[in-house]
Parts: sequence; structure tokens; C-alpha cells
Amino acid sequence: MTNSKDILKQAEERMKKAVEVVRDELVKVRTGKATTVLLDSVKVDYYGTPTPLHQVANVSTPDVHTITVQPWEKNMIPHIEKAILQANLGLNPIGDGTLVRVPIPPLNEERRKELVKLIKKFGEDGKLAVRNVRRDAIEHLKKAEKAEHMPEDERKRGEQDSQKLTDKYIKDIDGILAAKEKEIMEV
Repeated sequence: MTNSKDILKQAEERMKKAVEVVRDELVKVRTGKATTVLLDSVKVDYYGTPTPLHQVANVSTPDVHTITVQPWEKNMIPHIEKAILQANLGLNPIGDGTLVRVPIPPLNEERRKELVKLIKKFGEDGKLAVRNVRRDAIEHLKKAEKAEHMPEDERKRGEQDSQKLTDKYIKDIDGILAAKEKEIMEV
């Protein structure tokens, strides 16, 4: 017999995943500050195999406006520069023989506003996912009430608890969005 606690536990796990997806998407959004995460999606042609950049080089941020990429093998520098350019991140790598410097250009006002719109879209997608989980949980509770003779008050309590979970995780997403928006709008 399925009880409301199992249904709610499963719903909460799915809501946590939705919040994590939003957090992961926002980390990838460039804020004008150097972070090694910006280059996580870059794949380098390593002897004919597309390989993640961090597997062929040490990626670090010596200051807030620069990312440095120090390859394990010096002959990889042109491949790394090409891969960063092809990744279409709006970054211009500069090779100097021993490492690749990637200056992070400051964002202009228009670009900041575009990025805020983008993160709000990620946030709305996350909130929609959380609400869909709530809807599924309520459907499961109703089915359990009909099929397995769950008491009506347990179903109603389950629905209230799923709403509380929904509110909690939507509030989490709003908090993450507010912090990221503040970070983007900081000059």
C-alpha cells in the first residue's frame, strides 16, 4: 500500500533535482567575473578525440578578469585556443607559448539585461518543474485514495504538505535567482 509519506518523499526528491538543475544552469551564465566553470563545456581535439578541457590542462583564475589554461603538453596550446573560440562563449584566448590567457570582458548594460532575462527564464523553467512535481504528487495521492482506500484526511494532508514543499522549493529558486541577478548587475 502506498502512503502519503512515500509520495511526498518522492516528490521532494524530484523538487530538489529541479532546484539543482536551475543552480547548474545559472553557474554557466557569465557575470563578467572569471570562473573556471565558464570553460567546462569546452572540448579540445586531443589526438583526434574531443576531450574536456580540464582533462588536458590546468584551468585557474589568477584574478577576477582572467582565466588561465596551462596545458600538460605545450603542443596543445593552438588546439586549446581553437576550442575556446569554437565554443562560442564570446571569449578571445591569447596563447603565449606556455599557457593560454582568457581575458573576461566586462559586461555592458544591455548584455547585463539580456543575461537577467535569460536567468529568469531558467528560474521559470525550474518553478514549472516544481509545480509539475506537485501536480503529479496530488494525482498519486488521489489514485491512492481511490485504489487503496487511503483516508480522505490523509490525502488532504498530503496535498497540503505537497503545497508546502512546492512553496519552499520555489522560494529557494527565487533566492538563487536574486543572488545571480545581483551578481550580474554589479558593475
